[in-house]
Amino acid sequence: MIGEVERYLLNKIKEDGAIHMTLIDPEDVTPRSASTTAREAEECQSSAIMIGGTTLVSTMHLDKVVKAVKSVVEIPVILFPNNITGISKYADAIWFMSLLNSSDPYFIAGAQVLGAPLVRKLGLEPIPMGYIIVGEAGAVGVIGRACSIPHNKPELAASYALAAQYLGMRFVYLEAGSGAKQAVSKEMIRAVKNVLEVPLIVGGGIRTGQHAKEAVAAGADIVVTGTVLEESSSRKEIKERIMRIIEGIKEGVNRRYRR
Repeated sequence: MIGEVERYLLNKIKEDGAIHMTLIDPEDVTPRSASTTAREAEECQSSAIMIGGTTLVSTMHLDKVVKAVKSVVEIPVILFPNNITGISKYADAIWFMSLLNSSDPYFIAGAQVLGAPLVRKLGLEPIPMGYIIVGEAGAVGVIGRACSIPHNKPELAASYALAAQYLGMRFVYLEAGSGAKQAVSKEMIRAVKNVLEVPLIVGGGIRTGQHAKEAVAAGADIVVTGTVLEESSSRKEIKERIMRIIEGIKEGVNRRYRR
C-alpha cells in the first residue's frame, strides 16, 4: 500500500517533472551541521532529505542527526540505510531497498528480513526500491559486495531495472557511488527509463547544474546529491550549489518536454 510520503513524492514528480533530494551522511556531520544543510536544502526547494551512508555509524548518533533535521524542516526525512543499523524511529519513511547486483545474498534480502520487523514496530513508512550500483561505485560497492555494472553496458542496467519493476519495487535507483568521478551516463539513464514505468532515481558524481540537467533530460525523475554539499565550506556555498543543481533539474525537464 502506498503511504503518505511515497504519494507526496509521486505527486511532486508529476507536478514538477523531476525533483531533487538532498543526501546527508550521518558519519560526516554533527546534528547541528546536518540541520543547517537540511534547512538550506528546503529553502532551495529540495523535495526531501535522505539520511544514510556507506560507513558504519552509531544508532545513537543517527537518531540525533535525524531528530535535528526533523526539527527544522517540513519536507519528508527518508532513511537511506546501509544496514539494519541505519534505522531510526524519528524519520518519516525508509527506502526499503535491495542491492540487486550484490554478490552477497545478505544485501539482496538478508538485511531486509532482519529489518522488516523493526520497520513495522517503529511505524516507519517503507518505500520499496531496487538499488543498482554502477561504475567505480566506491565504498558502497565494496561494503555491498556489488558486481558493479560498467558504464558502457546500459542494456545490463536496464535488465536489472526491469527485474526490479517486475519484482514489485516502486522505485529504481542508479547509484554511481558517493564522490564518484563519473556520474551515470545519459545513455544508461535513457536505456533504463525506456523500460521503466516506475520513477527512476539517479545519484553519485552529480556535482553541477549541467550534470543534473543531462540526467533529467535523459529520464531521471529524482536527482540525489550529497558529496557536493559536504565539500561546501559555508551556508552560502551550500545554498548556491543546491540552487544550481535544482536549476539544472528544471532546465532538464524543459529540454525533455521540448523533444
